[in-house]
Amino acid sequence: MKPVVWGVLSTAKIGVQHVIPAMLSSPLVELRAIASRTLPPAQEAARSLGIAQAYGSYEELLADPAIEAVYNPLPNHLHVPLTLQAAAAGKHVLCEKPVALSAAEAETLRTASARVHIEEAFMVRHHPQWRRARELVRAGRIGELRAVQVFFSYFNDDPDNIRNQPGIGGGALYDIGCYAVLAGRYLFESEPRRAVSLVDRDPQLGTDRLTSALLDFGAGRQLNFTVSTQSVRFQRVQVVGTLGRIELFIPFNAARGEQMHLALDEGGLLDGSSVTVETLPAADQYRLQVEAFCRRVRDGASPQAGGLEDAVAQARVIDALWLSERTGRWEAIA
Repeated sequence: MKPVVWGVLSTAKIGVQHVIPAMLSSPLVELRAIASRTLPPAQEAARSLGIAQAYGSYEELLADPAIEAVYNPLPNHLHVPLTLQAAAAGKHVLCEKPVALSAAEAETLRTASARVHIEEAFMVRHHPQWRRARELVRAGRIGELRAVQVFFSYFNDDPDNIRNQPGIGGGALYDIGCYAVLAGRYLFESEPRRAVSLVDRDPQLGTDRLTSALLDFGAGRQLNFTVSTQSVRFQRVQVVGTLGRIELFIPFNAARGEQMHLALDEGGLLDGSSVTVETLPAADQYRLQVEAFCRRVRDGASPQAGGLEDAVAQARVIDALWLSERTGRWEAIA
């Protein structure tokens, strides 16, 4: 397959530390350029990463006729504006999550998505541990899936960090709660009907620093999660059925090129003797994500997951959780 020529918008940490190294390792990617708001940071990143071209503005990169696709890891409030600019320039867009700050904002991408591929960058979908978990659920190894429980936290109270600025989409729900919502949607393979949330906001920063939620998927199926930007670093996913349970130990930040482990409990013995641990093949979930996107660019196929419809569905759930914070009630998901 002819490699897809890429450009990267910004020198964001997730790009420099995770996505760009994955791109550079793939034969399906030709990473041509990186851009920043000013030239020096772009030049420094280009030199350190071995990227051929640096641009001092996003518009210069989007004007490069050789670039076919862009990766957009800008702050959350810039995801839609720059994705629209990229699409107008004829570039396919892999955009970091959340793709938009509301479902209405995500809907503005609909016309553009008819011309180019636009995908929300949930890399976990591509990791073998997640695919194996869903395979086990589908095979009935834990009986009927009843509950998914997610805990995801880290500690960051730096007011200068974009994750702690409410006006541009900071806070726990946007940053990591979106992964919890995805976990339920991915494993239940359906959309929740209603949601209720409990939110604690930092009195100085204004962002949600501890958010818990309960989502009703119907037929007695529930997702509950807690996410926090001011708690000890931790993450787990429990997938509970009528006959067994699956546990993902490092569900979201799986180390590149390292084997992950998954626990399968088919007996429910409290002493742990009914638990077996599977070792999943080493993988780079960012590379798998980018390569899947490249294949869609080349073959023109619609994504099985991750396209605009999926992103809008994600945003509708988060909208309902914000509304529930204000009303203190269960809210229907449109």
